[in-house]
Amino acid sequence: MEPGEALRVLEAARAGGLEAIAAAGTLEELEAAKVAVLGRKAPFTEVQRSLGSFGEDDRRRIGRVANEVRGALQAALEERRAELARIEEERLLRADAVDVTLPGRRPRSGSLHPLTIVERDIVEIFTRMGYRVAEGPEVEDDWHNFEALNIPPDHPARTMKDSLYIDVDGLLLRTETSAVQIRTLESQPPPVYVVAPGRTYRREAVDATHLSVFHQVEGLAVDEGLSFADMKGTLEAFARAMFGERRRVRLNPDYFPFVEPGAQVAVSCFVCDGAGCATCGNGWIELLGAGMVHPRVLENCGVDSERYTGFAFGMGIERVAMVRYGVSDMRLFVEGDVRFLEQFQGAA
Repeated sequence: MEPGEALRVLEAARAGGLEAIAAAGTLEELEAAKVAVLGRKAPFTEVQRSLGSFGEDDRRRIGRVANEVRGALQAALEERRAELARIEEERLLRADAVDVTLPGRRPRSGSLHPLTIVERDIVEIFTRMGYRVAEGPEVEDDWHNFEALNIPPDHPARTMKDSLYIDVDGLLLRTETSAVQIRTLESQPPPVYVVAPGRTYRREAVDATHLSVFHQVEGLAVDEGLSFADMKGTLEAFARAMFGERRRVRLNPDYFPFVEPGAQVAVSCFVCDGAGCATCGNGWIELLGAGMVHPRVLENCGVDSERYTGFAFGMGIERVAMVRYGVSDMRLFVEGDVRFLEQFQGAA
């Protein structure tokens, strides 16, 4: 390569390189322009490799021009790189910008679980009657869960409950919240008016109407002069508050070892008002068990059964929720299907 040709190549590299750099619209295009004007195969690099073939004066003159061209191209590259980076940053900022003049988006509201709604409503009804809420442990001993409730070791009622025992002798997961009644009577003298909501456990076969882990609300009233009529009036007031003012209560004899007499309580169907329909079948919906507290239960807790009488009742929250909301399968309450739970938004 002749010295004159080398100078022409350098000037062409300067002009073409500055033009390519200025035309680059992205950082990727700018990097391609850099390779084209200063890379190993670029004309500028070819001139640098040929400097050794020139005389001393030509080498100095061409080398000085080559340095000027490299400096100009590198300065243009840095300037364009900074400009492109600024443009990209501005683009990202525009994309992320929030228009504060737009109306806001209201977040999707959650809701209470239907079992929580029903439990809260049941408790609220009884607290308005003067009852207070009592709580107890979910891991119980044999005395509070069975014997104090008139269920001795050989009692057939124990086989009805299919208890779940734990690794500590004499302890089990409570089969019903009736144990809270015993703990309450042991801790305070009458009068006693309490409701005890909570989780209970049984070795049940899970199906549309049974769960192995479910929820109950137990009620207990112990005072002087309480009668079966007081119990019926209390449960009738509850049914009307829970299901509507037109509800009626029906009591059929039933057996529970901790009450005598015992009764199965049904309410008139809120769909057909007792006429009979697909929901109830015969106009009545079974709701809970109840009865007058067995004198032996009172004596087990140190309460004088000659002076005091009482009544107790217990209901499954899942069953009340099924009646209230027309749910046909109890398992829906525990499966966590959002489509099912979304139907209760605004129910609380």
